[in-house]
Amino acid sequence: MIRAAVAGVVGFVLIFIESMIVMKLKGLETIEFGGLTPFINVWAMNFFFVFAILTQVTNWYENKESLKEDNSF
Repeated sequence: MIRAAVAGVVGFVLIFIESMIVMKLKGLETIEFGGLTPFINVWAMNFFFVFAILTQVTNWYENKESLKEDNSF
């Protein structure tokens, strides 16, 4: 549940970071998303991107003890 909430917030923040990058590269002052639907589509892509990364990081963190090599010899 926390992973989804964090992904939602970070996905929303990524929209503005991506918009700033595009505005700087193209020399624009504003960006028109073309309505609410494209804006939600971009947010959804960012949400699933961040959610997938957080899932992999969580799985790695939970399994890192079992992945340690046996250095006893």
